[in-house]
Amino acid sequence: MSKKLKLVAVSGSLSNPSRTTTLLKAIVAELQQRLSLDVHVIELQKLGPALGGSLSRLDLPKTAVDEILRIEEADLLVVATPVYRASVTGLFKHLFDFVGHETLTNIPVLLAATGGSERHALVIDHQLRPLFSFFQALTLPVGVYGSEADFNALDLGGYAIASTQLNERINLAVERALPYLQALAVDNPSIQKARA
Repeated sequence: MSKKLKLVAVSGSLSNPSRTTTLLKAIVAELQQRLSLDVHVIELQKLGPALGGSLSRLDLPKTAVDEILRIEEADLLVVATPVYRASVTGLFKHLFDFVGHETLTNIPVLLAATGGSERHALVIDHQLRPLFSFFQALTLPVGVYGSEADFNALDLGGYAIASTQLNERINLAVERALPYLQALAVDNPSIQKARA
Protein backbone atom coordinates (compact mmCIF):
# COMPACT_ATOMS: atom_id res chain seq x y z
CA MET A 1 0.00 0.00 0.00
CA SER A 2 1.46 3.38 -0.97
CA LYS A 3 1.27 6.57 1.03
CA LYS A 4 1.28 10.26 0.19
CA LEU A 5 4.78 11.65 0.65
CA LYS A 6 5.33 14.97 2.42
CA LEU A 7 7.37 17.08 0.01
CA VAL A 8 8.84 20.37 1.20
CA ALA A 9 10.22 22.61 -1.55
CA VAL A 10 12.57 25.43 -0.55
CA SER A 11 13.43 28.39 -2.78
CA GLY A 12 16.50 30.32 -1.66
CA SER A 13 15.65 33.25 -3.91
CA LEU A 14 15.21 36.68 -2.38
CA SER A 15 13.43 38.06 -5.45
CA ASN A 16 9.88 38.06 -6.68
CA PRO A 17 9.40 37.19 -9.49
CA SER A 18 12.16 34.60 -9.42
CA ARG A 19 13.71 32.24 -11.95
CA THR A 20 14.74 30.01 -9.05
CA THR A 21 11.19 29.69 -7.73
CA THR A 22 9.95 29.08 -11.28
CA LEU A 23 12.44 26.21 -11.64
CA LEU A 24 11.56 24.83 -8.21
CA LYS A 25 7.84 24.78 -9.01
CA ALA A 26 8.46 23.11 -12.39
CA ILE A 27 10.36 20.30 -10.65
CA VAL A 28 7.61 19.91 -8.07
CA ALA A 29 4.95 19.83 -10.81
CA GLU A 30 6.85 17.04 -12.60
CA LEU A 31 7.10 15.05 -9.37
CA GLN A 32 3.38 15.55 -8.75
CA GLN A 33 2.62 13.95 -12.11
CA ARG A 34 4.41 10.77 -11.00
CA LEU A 35 3.79 10.53 -7.24
CA SER A 36 1.11 11.18 -4.65
CA LEU A 37 2.48 14.19 -2.75
CA ASP A 38 1.48 16.60 -0.01
CA VAL A 39 3.43 19.70 -1.12
CA HIS A 40 4.52 22.67 0.97
CA VAL A 41 6.61 25.48 -0.59
CA ILE A 42 8.90 27.74 1.44
CA GLU A 43 10.07 30.93 -0.26
CA LEU A 44 12.90 32.78 1.48
CA GLN A 45 11.75 35.98 -0.18
CA LYS A 46 8.78 35.77 2.22
CA LEU A 47 10.37 33.95 5.19
CA GLY A 48 13.72 35.78 5.19
CA PRO A 49 12.75 38.72 7.42
CA ALA A 50 11.72 36.24 10.15
CA LEU A 51 15.14 34.54 9.97
CA GLY A 52 17.61 37.35 9.43
CA GLY A 53 17.62 38.84 12.94
CA SER A 54 17.88 35.52 14.80
CA LEU A 55 21.15 33.99 15.95
CA SER A 56 19.67 30.90 17.58
CA ARG A 57 16.59 28.76 17.06
CA LEU A 58 15.27 29.97 20.41
CA ASP A 59 15.14 33.53 19.01
CA LEU A 60 13.05 32.61 15.97
CA PRO A 61 9.41 33.66 15.67
CA LYS A 62 6.85 30.85 15.59
CA THR A 63 6.28 31.25 11.83
CA ALA A 64 9.93 30.44 11.15
CA VAL A 65 10.01 27.54 13.64
CA ASP A 66 6.92 26.05 11.97
CA GLU A 67 8.65 26.13 8.57
CA ILE A 68 11.79 24.51 9.99
CA LEU A 69 9.66 21.77 11.55
CA ARG A 70 8.11 21.12 8.14
CA ILE A 71 11.60 20.64 6.69
CA GLU A 72 12.57 18.30 9.54
CA GLU A 73 9.40 16.22 9.12
CA ALA A 74 9.51 15.97 5.31
CA ASP A 75 9.73 12.68 3.44
CA LEU A 76 11.36 14.45 0.50
CA LEU A 77 12.99 17.84 -0.10
CA VAL A 78 13.41 19.81 -3.30
CA VAL A 79 15.77 22.73 -2.77
CA ALA A 80 16.77 25.46 -5.20
CA THR A 81 18.97 28.51 -4.81
CA PRO A 82 20.27 31.25 -7.04
CA VAL A 83 24.04 31.62 -7.17
CA TYR A 84 25.29 34.72 -5.34
CA ARG A 85 29.03 35.41 -5.26
CA ALA A 86 29.76 31.82 -6.39
CA SER A 87 27.71 30.24 -3.59
CA VAL A 88 24.20 29.73 -2.24
CA THR A 89 22.34 32.71 -0.81
CA GLY A 90 23.24 33.58 2.77
CA LEU A 91 19.67 33.23 4.04
CA PHE A 92 19.37 29.79 2.42
CA LYS A 93 22.38 28.64 4.44
CA HIS A 94 21.08 30.49 7.52
CA LEU A 95 17.77 28.61 7.27
CA PHE A 96 19.53 25.24 7.22
CA ASP A 97 21.76 26.33 10.12
CA PHE A 98 18.58 26.11 12.24
CA VAL A 99 17.61 22.62 10.99
CA GLY A 100 18.42 19.82 13.44
CA HIS A 101 21.58 18.09 12.23
CA GLU A 102 20.13 14.57 12.57
CA THR A 103 16.62 15.29 11.27
CA LEU A 104 17.38 14.77 7.56
CA THR A 105 19.22 11.45 7.83
CA ASN A 106 18.40 9.36 4.72
CA ILE A 107 15.87 11.94 3.48
CA PRO A 108 16.07 12.26 -0.33
CA VAL A 109 16.90 15.76 -1.58
CA LEU A 110 16.60 16.88 -5.19
CA LEU A 111 19.03 19.76 -5.78
CA ALA A 112 18.55 22.70 -8.14
CA ALA A 113 20.12 26.09 -8.78
CA THR A 114 20.00 29.04 -11.13
CA GLY A 115 22.65 31.51 -12.22
CA GLY A 116 23.53 34.11 -14.78
CA SER A 117 25.44 31.68 -16.99
CA GLU A 118 26.49 28.05 -17.30
CA ARG A 119 29.77 28.73 -15.49
CA HIS A 120 27.95 28.55 -12.14
CA ALA A 121 26.46 25.07 -12.73
CA LEU A 122 28.96 23.36 -10.42
CA VAL A 123 27.34 25.06 -7.42
CA ILE A 124 25.15 21.97 -7.15
CA ASP A 125 28.10 19.65 -6.62
CA HIS A 126 30.44 22.06 -4.82
CA GLN A 127 27.99 23.77 -2.45
CA LEU A 128 24.65 21.94 -2.20
CA ARG A 129 25.80 18.31 -2.13
CA PRO A 130 28.33 18.94 0.69
CA LEU A 131 25.71 20.83 2.73
CA PHE A 132 23.20 17.98 2.57
CA SER A 133 25.91 15.35 3.00
CA PHE A 134 26.58 16.96 6.38
CA PHE A 135 22.96 16.20 7.27
CA GLN A 136 23.47 12.61 6.00
CA ALA A 137 20.61 13.21 3.60
CA LEU A 138 20.44 11.29 0.32
CA THR A 139 21.13 13.76 -2.47
CA LEU A 140 19.44 12.42 -5.58
CA PRO A 141 21.64 11.55 -8.57
CA VAL A 142 20.76 14.31 -11.03
CA GLY A 143 20.66 17.98 -10.05
CA VAL A 144 18.99 20.66 -12.18
CA TYR A 145 20.72 23.90 -13.13
CA GLY A 146 19.15 26.71 -15.14
CA SER A 147 20.93 29.77 -16.49
CA GLU A 148 19.34 33.12 -17.27
CA ALA A 149 19.06 32.16 -20.96
CA ASP A 150 16.78 29.22 -20.06
CA PHE A 151 13.93 31.53 -18.99
CA ASN A 152 11.62 34.04 -20.67
CA ALA A 153 10.18 37.01 -18.82
CA LEU A 154 6.39 37.07 -18.98
CA ASP A 155 4.48 40.22 -19.97
CA LEU A 156 2.49 40.22 -16.73
CA GLY A 157 5.54 39.56 -14.56
CA GLY A 158 7.22 36.33 -13.62
CA TYR A 159 9.17 33.83 -15.68
CA ALA A 160 8.57 30.75 -17.78
CA ILE A 161 11.03 28.04 -18.72
CA ALA A 162 11.93 28.59 -22.37
CA SER A 163 14.57 25.90 -22.82
CA THR A 164 13.85 22.41 -24.10
CA GLN A 165 17.15 21.28 -22.57
CA LEU A 166 16.15 22.51 -19.11
CA ASN A 167 12.79 20.74 -19.34
CA GLU A 168 14.62 17.58 -20.38
CA ARG A 169 16.96 17.95 -17.41
CA ILE A 170 13.98 18.26 -15.05
CA ASN A 171 12.44 15.12 -16.56
CA LEU A 172 15.74 13.24 -16.25
CA ALA A 173 16.22 14.28 -12.62
CA VAL A 174 12.72 13.09 -11.73
CA GLU A 175 13.08 9.88 -13.76
CA ARG A 176 16.32 8.98 -11.98
CA ALA A 177 14.79 9.77 -8.58
CA LEU A 178 11.60 7.76 -9.10
CA PRO A 179 12.82 4.25 -8.19
CA TYR A 180 13.85 5.40 -4.72
CA LEU A 181 10.86 7.67 -4.21
CA GLN A 182 8.37 5.01 -5.30
CA ALA A 183 9.95 2.60 -2.82
CA LEU A 184 9.72 5.27 -0.14
CA ALA A 185 6.02 5.72 -0.85
CA VAL A 186 5.35 2.07 0.01
CA ASP A 187 4.60 1.44 3.68
CA ASN A 188 7.70 -0.67 4.26
CA PRO A 189 8.94 -0.98 7.87
CA SER A 190 12.54 -1.69 6.80
CA ILE A 191 12.68 1.55 4.76
CA GLN A 192 11.18 3.52 7.64
CA LYS A 193 13.75 1.99 10.02
CA ALA A 194 16.61 2.91 7.67
CA ARG A 195 15.44 6.53 7.69
CA ALA A 196 15.14 6.71 11.48
